[in-house]
Amino acid sequence: MYESMERPQPSKPPQLPPGLMKKIVIGVIVAVVLGIGSTMFYTVQEQEKAAILTFGKYTGESEAGLGFKWPYPIQRVIKVPANLTQRIYIGYRQEGDTVTPVDEEALMITGDENIVSADAVVQWKISNIRDYLYNIEDPETFLRNSAISSIRSIIGSSKLDYAITDGKTEIQSKVYAKLLELHQKYETGIHIVDIKFQDIEPPSGQVEEAFREVTNAREEKNTKINNAAKYENDRIPKARGEAQALIENAEAQKKSRILNAQGDVAKFNAIQSQYAANKSVTESRLILETLEKILPNAKLFISESSGETVKYLPINELLRGGTGAAAAGANNAGQGGASK
Repeated sequence: MYESMERPQPSKPPQLPPGLMKKIVIGVIVAVVLGIGSTMFYTVQEQEKAAILTFGKYTGESEAGLGFKWPYPIQRVIKVPANLTQRIYIGYRQEGDTVTPVDEEALMITGDENIVSADAVVQWKISNIRDYLYNIEDPETFLRNSAISSIRSIIGSSKLDYAITDGKTEIQSKVYAKLLELHQKYETGIHIVDIKFQDIEPPSGQVEEAFREVTNAREEKNTKINNAAKYENDRIPKARGEAQALIENAEAQKKSRILNAQGDVAKFNAIQSQYAANKSVTESRLILETLEKILPNAKLFISESSGETVKYLPINELLRGGTGAAAAGANNAGQGGASK
């Protein structure tokens, strides 16, 4: 006897509502388009520039603002802070207010085989984006190594005494020129804005103290020389001015005396000619003019004297009485001599 067995019927796939598949396909397409579209726009900040790569090849660059590109992998954008002045520290590292020495960078040998410690700050900018991205593998490492090499090269040809005293400015200028030359030679796309030494000094200890005293003495010497030069520059023009004023005053007095003498001579010659023409009149006039000069406030009474009788003139009464009394007194006196 055989048992009857029923074969299971295959299950049917669930039926989707009409139009749902179409909506799903449209949604996927929209998502893909939006995703691709979002990669076609990019924003470059004010301190940045963007390098545009087409199929991996550098094809251009764009400035700050909103930009458009073809979606990846056709094009992609690399942003670099090209408009920002950056710094690297040689011989130390600075994080906020914390300074950490880096002796392997700072210590170097001078031309007279002494050890010196040199700390510097290099300011730099990206001048060429293409060279910066493709000509060197690690731009900042290259910059640090080239700066250390330039400093060692210049200090290695300088004496210690010169490097830590009067030569800092010149050494700094030479290091800047050499560092600039290196980056131009290798086309790194980096522009060196400036390099400034923080310290150039012997290693710490007694040597440092001794050289610090030498440095202080040199600076004091230079200060005194500058003060003396300043005093000289101040006093010499004043002395020259005073001398010129004395000379001009003397010349003026000389001319004045010469002109006065010439006037006196002309006056004397005129009087002499008049005296030669009429001696008595000129002589009397000269006597009266002289009396007026030497006795400006004196009053003169003139009378003629004849005979041997002594005449009396009441001078006090005449002076108190004024002109009328003087005339009367003169008439009463008669003929007499001149009295004062």
